[in-house]
Amino acid sequence: MTDVELIQPYIGQLTFGGVAGFATGYAIKTVGRWVAIFLGIIFIVVQVLASLGYLSVDWTRVQRDVEPYFRNDSLQNIWKSLVALLTNNLPFGGAFVVGLLLGLRRG
Repeated sequence: MTDVELIQPYIGQLTFGGVAGFATGYAIKTVGRWVAIFLGIIFIVVQVLASLGYLSVDWTRVQRDVEPYFRNDSLQNIWKSLVALLTNNLPFGGAFVVGLLLGLRRG
C-alpha cells in the first residue's frame, strides 16, 4: 500500500471538517456582530430614556451581575463547552476546530 492509499479515506473527512468548521466560525462571528450591534442599540436607547427621566438604571448592580460572565475562567469554560458541542460525535473534530478558528479570524 502506498502512502496515498493509506491517507485517502481521511482526506474527505479532513476537507469536510475544515470547510464545516470554517463556515461555522464565519457564521458565529457574523451573528456575533449582529448581537453586538443589537446590544449597542439597546444600550443607547436605555441611556436616552434614563437621561430623559423615564427610567433609572442601577449600573453598579448591572456590573456586579454581569461581571462573573467575563472572567477568564468563565470564558474558557464557555469556549470548551462550545467546541465540545460542535465536535460531538464528529470523526473530523480536529479539522473542524482548525476550520472554526480560521472562520472566526476571517469572518
